[in-house]
Amino acid sequence: MEVYIDNSATTKPYAEVVEVMTDILNNVYGNPSSLHSMGKKAEDYLNAARDTIARTLGCSAHELTFTSGGTESDNLAIIGYAMANKRNGNKLITQKTEHMAVLEAFKFLETQGFEVYYADVDSNGMVSAEDIISHIDDKTILVSVMHVNNETGALMPVEKIGAAIDHKSCVLHVDAVQSYGKIDVNPKRLNADMISISSHKIHGPNGVGALYVKKGLRLAPIIYGGKQESGLRSGTENLAAICGFAKAAEIKFARMHDTAAHVAELKEALCTKLVSGIDNVVVNSPRDSIYAILNVSFPGLKSEVLLHILESKGIYVSTGSACNSKKKLSYVLSSMGIKDNVTDAAVRFSLSEFNTMEDVCYTVQVLQKEVPLLRKIMR
Repeated sequence: MEVYIDNSATTKPYAEVVEVMTDILNNVYGNPSSLHSMGKKAEDYLNAARDTIARTLGCSAHELTFTSGGTESDNLAIIGYAMANKRNGNKLITQKTEHMAVLEAFKFLETQGFEVYYADVDSNGMVSAEDIISHIDDKTILVSVMHVNNETGALMPVEKIGAAIDHKSCVLHVDAVQSYGKIDVNPKRLNADMISISSHKIHGPNGVGALYVKKGLRLAPIIYGGKQESGLRSGTENLAAICGFAKAAEIKFARMHDTAAHVAELKEALCTKLVSGIDNVVVNSPRDSIYAILNVSFPGLKSEVLLHILESKGIYVSTGSACNSKKKLSYVLSSMGIKDNVTDAAVRFSLSEFNTMEDVCYTVQVLQKEVPLLRKIMR
């Protein structure tokens, strides 16, 4: 039996997505910037895909820039905005459990003379909106806070932060990579000026994402060349991937509410069965975390050892963010004040619509057998 429960790392593409991409590669292979009819056909497909994804966000198609994924979208938003608006101020604000694509962008900007405030999170992994707001001053030009944490599923108070910002002098960027397609991601509702999203988290292809940029904002490009994507992102657009992204978004949003109910039921069952069926299980995800992510620890074990035991049984999970998997301890859990022995025993289960209750029951049965045995060996 094969059980894939690592959907926060990447998801299985829909069959329809593969079909669309194959068709594009075979039949619509012109360059969207070319002036001939094949180029025009490719441009039409590109525009249609942009319209589809813009509708899912409730924004204008002209406010959407295609990128190579969530990391580039985050970098373009943060570095691009800071560099284009540094005359207005040099202070930036984020929080300590952001994805590395955000944190590393801010670390780079610190080398360029910017001052960055990194807000703490509480024991539930939640940043304080009041803390963020209290640190905004007349030098602050950008605040970046993720919508949903990729390791714990914690929901951040981005709406409250955005509502308190004077969007003329300071803007809000939201990394919505883990929330897009799962819950409502709307710029007006989130009070966001920029939003990063990614295809491979919603059963689309890897290597493509998008950045929503509110009309009127100035960003400096971080990739230079032929000035595609309205000059914000040079390079020939990956049309097959973009069309696959659009198809995934179309399918995902059509069934989003049904999927949410199904996956939430699976998560609740998984959490209940783990806590009641195995001694000393620590739930790291907050109770009101997003329905698709459950982070738990099995103290007395090393998470990497447990991961490979599960893999040998056909169960695929992770120890945290795939982009941070080679680090010894999760900086997200450590920032929450969780002890090292608990952090070192953490496993992230991230579910999708392709998972079933049979998957949950099988995973729990394997863990009920293997965890006590491994604890005896580790002792």
